[in-house]
Amino acid sequence: MVDGRACATGGGNHITLGALHPEDSPFLRRPDVLASLIAYWQNHPSLSYVFSGLFVGPTSQAPRIDEARDENLYEAEIALKELRQAGHAAPMSQEVTGNGGQDALPLPSPWLVDRILRNVLTDMTGNTHRAEISIDKLYAPGSATGRLGLVELRAFEMPPHYRMSCVQQLLVAALMLKFWRTPYQNSLLRWGSALRDRWLLPHFLKQDLFSIVQDLKLCGFHFPQELFAPFLEFRFPLCGAYSVGGLDLEVRMALEPWNVLGEETVSGNISRSVDSAVERLQISVRGFDAQKYAVTCDGYEIPLRAVDDGALHIAGIVFKAWAPPFTLHPTIKVHAPLNLCVYDRKAKKYIGGCTYHVAHPGGRSHETYPVNAYEAESRRLARFTGHAAQPKHAPETVMNPTYPHTLDLRLT
Repeated sequence: MVDGRACATGGGNHITLGALHPEDSPFLRRPDVLASLIAYWQNHPSLSYVFSGLFVGPTSQAPRIDEARDENLYEAEIALKELRQAGHAAPMSQEVTGNGGQDALPLPSPWLVDRILRNVLTDMTGNTHRAEISIDKLYAPGSATGRLGLVELRAFEMPPHYRMSCVQQLLVAALMLKFWRTPYQNSLLRWGSALRDRWLLPHFLKQDLFSIVQDLKLCGFHFPQELFAPFLEFRFPLCGAYSVGGLDLEVRMALEPWNVLGEETVSGNISRSVDSAVERLQISVRGFDAQKYAVTCDGYEIPLRAVDDGALHIAGIVFKAWAPPFTLHPTIKVHAPLNLCVYDRKAKKYIGGCTYHVAHPGGRSHETYPVNAYEAESRRLARFTGHAAQPKHAPETVMNPTYPHTLDLRLT
């Protein structure tokens, strides 16, 4: 990007699963495998967010089954119950074959899988294609092109290297084999506000991803955790680090869903813009003692929460980074740059701080993209400085019980 941040091309890298012949499709031979896939993806938000693009959330191209539609989980549970019952149409020991269906045992009515799930796996508008797990081409009775036995996982964007793409595909293949051997029977989870609070922060997504790696290891599939380090660094780049008073602060990019705005007339045409002006950062602090210190952003205390048995404290900061022509809240000012400071409660004074800029701190406006990775890195490093304008008053507190891990500066 112009500011030096690496991002994907925006092109799709969707993973499509099935077989050469529709009757060989594992999802038609064993519908419980599809039920396992849906439930496991819903239970593990890292599969939805770590490999996707910048545009996430309920109005994206691959919305989760539970994003902005909590009541849909209830209907999905009923659908999965029906699907798991249908899964007994084929024996559990049956192996996948590729012989044109000679040994396959498809459902007596394979279109039932489509009928059971079609109205559950959709986006907010009922679009069956724009779903995280799309069954448009599984076995739709109304279209010959929709009866290919395929399931498409759409929350995968093009990674920067082909080896990373191979890791993604091997991960999905291992999960499929896991579900084929042992169906995943866990219930769907009511994440509620945690989807917008915890699961947009890289720390929790990393923990969840490594729990999946551990699940696969128990099944005999060994994925070293180091394989996923490039994904995490690419998805959640380091903005900067700062140390003061025995505290080690780290600032990383986090995720923030983009809202689709209301209709506007642009050049005589009706257009619906996307608000990408709001960003989210993750603040992690080691050596933090809440009784002694407070870490603030623009004078407001950051609601740090202890993780890893208290060795680390994590929080997210939501802020308006820039002012586009169309935005969700046009009256809210731009918050950047962000001044992060450390406040000593006993001494009642600030002992240091750092600043994160969304553009060049000197006001330099880049008109071209970086020519190489070194220039991109220099642009990123220039936006984080080891000093900050310290507030003249003690930290203020903005509590939001719905999102306990998040400081939303738009509420200040």
